[in-house]
Amino acid sequence: MATPQHRISQVTRRKIADSIALAPFSWSGTLDEPNFLARIYDLRTMRSTDTRYTHAYDDIYQHQVRNDDWGAGWVFTDARFNLLHVNDAEFLRLLAEMIHPIVRPDEAEVAEVLTSLNGMLRADGYELHPIDWISGHAVYGWQRVDSFHGSSPELRLHERPLTDPVVLQEHLTRIRNGLVADPAASISACKSLLESLLRIVLNQSSVAYPKSDDVPQLYRKVADLLALNAESVPASARGSESSQKILRTLVTTVGTLAELRNELGIDHGKSERSAALARHARLALNATVTVAEFILDTWQTRLESGQLPGATH
Repeated sequence: MATPQHRISQVTRRKIADSIALAPFSWSGTLDEPNFLARIYDLRTMRSTDTRYTHAYDDIYQHQVRNDDWGAGWVFTDARFNLLHVNDAEFLRLLAEMIHPIVRPDEAEVAEVLTSLNGMLRADGYELHPIDWISGHAVYGWQRVDSFHGSSPELRLHERPLTDPVVLQEHLTRIRNGLVADPAASISACKSLLESLLRIVLNQSSVAYPKSDDVPQLYRKVADLLALNAESVPASARGSESSQKILRTLVTTVGTLAELRNELGIDHGKSERSAALARHARLALNATVTVAEFILDTWQTRLESGQLPGATH
């Protein structure tokens, strides 16, 4: 059984090792391998596997810089680093360092590596994400993704009463792909996801509305349809009051998402580059998923309880 310090399985670690070994670019980025590893380990206090040298730095330099004779993925099987068995934090530290701006300044390359690594790490509940910035470039750390929305939002679309969930899934894919590589596009996709969801709920419920309605107008119609203003917590007057306060903030959130898209998104043919950063895109993502989850959950509950007899699903 995996312990809290060893949630990343051998399967995932080996997949990552194989992926890095086969990648078209070096895992050490623009640095040579001993200098990359020296950012994490004190190589001059670690033993050499070559009797000609007294420490790991010279050993690695000889075999990977001068000769390049250990192979691309050697670091994952080297007993000195023990990467297939170390705790999660040490393993993730190496991965995060691979996309540090000093190591890998090419943003397109960072996005490719990040997408690949996170795709494998999510199986064990982790993701790499920006924790700081250097001259506009993200510095990455890691976090668990089972306690927040993360970069791969799960709206369980296949479980929802949707006649065609593909359009929403496409928006989710755009959001995920753009969080770091194109935050402005990700922000625009957040607004588009919410707008599509609102239109789907109204369409499947046979509610007429002007095609010119914007997101706040669509939300108000959906709120009326689902009786969100009457939402209550049974047997708790205070709970109902608190619930209503939170619901009122949803209206503000929906409107603000539209404003954020207008200011930082890619729509409307702007003449200047968007100032959006990954943290802005993540903010939009988490706000969008909060609203979307509540709408989907409430819609599904209303349908299953027969409170929307005119709906088709």
